[in-house]
Amino acid sequence: MLRDITLGQYYPTESVLHKLDPRVKLLGTLVFLVSLFLIPNFIGYIIATIFLICMILLSKVPFSFMVRGLKAVVILLLVTVIINLFATPGEVLVSFWKFRITKEGIYASVFMMLRLIYLIIGSSIMTLTTTPANLTDGMEKALSPLSLIRVPVHEIAMMMSIALSFIPILLEETDKIMKAQMARGADFESGNLIRRVKNMIPLLVPLFISAFRRANDLAMAMEARCYRGGDGRTKMKPLKYHVNDVIAYVLLALYLAAVIVIPRVILA
Repeated sequence: MLRDITLGQYYPTESVLHKLDPRVKLLGTLVFLVSLFLIPNFIGYIIATIFLICMILLSKVPFSFMVRGLKAVVILLLVTVIINLFATPGEVLVSFWKFRITKEGIYASVFMMLRLIYLIIGSSIMTLTTTPANLTDGMEKALSPLSLIRVPVHEIAMMMSIALSFIPILLEETDKIMKAQMARGADFESGNLIRRVKNMIPLLVPLFISAFRRANDLAMAMEARCYRGGDGRTKMKPLKYHVNDVIAYVLLALYLAAVIVIPRVILA
């Protein structure tokens, strides 16, 4: 299960998305996530699905590797679908005991499930095609206007980048601790869900110790290299827009316009 989490991991390959400016990918991810909440019907989701498939193909990341991250949120998806299915009022289609399935509930559950799946895959595409260093530079450059009102843009970007880069490291560390404890007789796979959660508690202490140790090592390494924040720092590879980045912005604008306009025009 831990190896199925893809958020925060980088997949090295040569693709169009890998070569794009990180600012384009940050804005593109934000536009895609926001568009999911603006979709009024299935026509909008068809457009979003086509756009997402195109991005997956352009990224050259194996689809099986990308959807692995969905396994970690299967329970969340099921709970969301069940709540929307039985708790949404409307035209009753099926009724048994105290439960009622409505037409509006089916629509709401399907929309919510698609929205969560697309949220996860869309966010994973950005992290899979962008290194933590480029992500930091892109966030800092994109948020640079906020520095005029004394917002610590560099520090915020650095913290978010470190947090993302620590996700696969901590997952790998957790996997090692689990295997070490299983070799000593610990059982993490048998029993019901509550029992499995209780069996995971002994992992927390060594995991927190390892996390604090890694954080301390990182802080010492940054101090040894005279890191003092973003003031006066220069970039070895300054970010510059290219033709592909401009084309990507135009395609993002067209996608957003299509998601907002086309479903409403057809409904009208």
